[in-house]
Amino acid sequence: MRAFLKVLCPSVPSSLLFVAFFLPLPDLFTRECIRCQSTHQTEFEVSWTKNDPQNPQNWSLPYKFYVVFAMRYGETVISLSSTSYSVSIPGLQDDFHITKITGLLGITTYLLGLAVGSVFLAPLSETLGRRPVYLMSAGLFTIFVLPCALARNIETILISRFVACFFGSALMSNSPGSVNDIVRENHRALAFGFWSIGPINGPVLGPIIGGFVFEYLGWRWTNWLIMMRGDLALVSVGSVEETYAPETGNPKWWSPHDTHLPFLSFSKTNISRPFIMLLMEPICIFWDWYVAIVYGILYPCFTPGIGGLAYLGIGCGTLTIITLEPLLRRWINTHPKDPSTGKIPPEAMVRVTCVGAILLAVREVWFAWKSTPNVHWIVPILAGIPFGAGNAAVFIYSNNYLAHSYGVYSASALAENTVFRSIMGAVLPLAGPAIYERLGLEWASFLLGMIEAVCILIPFMFLFYGNRIRERSSMIRKMQDIDRWQ
Repeated sequence: MRAFLKVLCPSVPSSLLFVAFFLPLPDLFTRECIRCQSTHQTEFEVSWTKNDPQNPQNWSLPYKFYVVFAMRYGETVISLSSTSYSVSIPGLQDDFHITKITGLLGITTYLLGLAVGSVFLAPLSETLGRRPVYLMSAGLFTIFVLPCALARNIETILISRFVACFFGSALMSNSPGSVNDIVRENHRALAFGFWSIGPINGPVLGPIIGGFVFEYLGWRWTNWLIMMRGDLALVSVGSVEETYAPETGNPKWWSPHDTHLPFLSFSKTNISRPFIMLLMEPICIFWDWYVAIVYGILYPCFTPGIGGLAYLGIGCGTLTIITLEPLLRRWINTHPKDPSTGKIPPEAMVRVTCVGAILLAVREVWFAWKSTPNVHWIVPILAGIPFGAGNAAVFIYSNNYLAHSYGVYSASALAENTVFRSIMGAVLPLAGPAIYERLGLEWASFLLGMIEAVCILIPFMFLFYGNRIRERSSMIRKMQDIDRWQ
């Protein structure tokens, strides 16, 4: 992937998004890449040797395990905070005399902060490195949770949650990039599986943990708990070394990923990159929308209080997929190899996503028609197992697919994925109560199941035609052209 940065050379002006509609994209990138190459002196070029111990992919296995754990914990704090707030809504209604919909806005503003922050902070990690952004993110997130705990009105809570998650978003959107930095291709799915316990099970654990805290200590303590966890996240991510390989820290030397342009110019291009990829990369367009729909349907499932224990089935399903990773990897490796490269193509990972997509639709239909008083309570709870397994399969292996496709720019590719799923997660909780009230539990769940059933076409499209889609990608095609030039 060393030539990929040359394709996205930061000397491309920030107005590329507008110009690209009038100028053929490959020609524009070609001129910018050639102009960028001419500014470097080859005698100062640096790259990794085969067994360089400073190469993040050559770190020891225990330390890699710790890095993934630190990334997972930081992301767990952010995702847990998104739903633990839901249990405090009755307390907010009593203290501030607000409606339930107004209380739900706290989830909406939080996830919108996550979406907006991901746009700016994820690409920034490809300018400054991962570690400085993590330190800033965890520190400011923890600070801005404080006004929520001390709030005297709902406006303070809504604004503070937006700002807190704006800064905390880097722990969500950048952590998959860090995981991708340190693992090799054959272990990427396992690493992403272990890491995904945080983002997938965090929203599940939020109502459970927050429910007990709210019941015995009050709604303010749900925020104090998040602050304490945020401090631990700051310590954990702060103890991790820099994982982003192109970050040399010395302007005299350059790697094939560096350009040494002025910081502001470099940052503008990095911030605009996710939008370019979103509007012009079919891989990003389809996967972002699909994961957003899956993630959006997940959020209305959470209910305040002790009832959240019913959603432990979702967590069990998630852990099942992670446990089965070695078997799934063997299945992936049976996929026919690409004749041109002799390697397993990225579409092999989509096999698991297809199974996950089917499980999601099956669960919604199962839950829709078995959540009635004449059916034993364990039946709808068991429906959470295929739901959790489907979410995990889609989440892990779609991230894997994007990371495999975009390499050192996985943070940018996954940032827009985070943006879309956060926006969907922010909107649906507001619409959820009205949908379930008008249609009833059975028909509302059945409607969601039908939406997920239609969306099954997306992963199957990539399974059968993903190679053609990648061949028509202007960025990937240009990357392959530059590899041939070298």
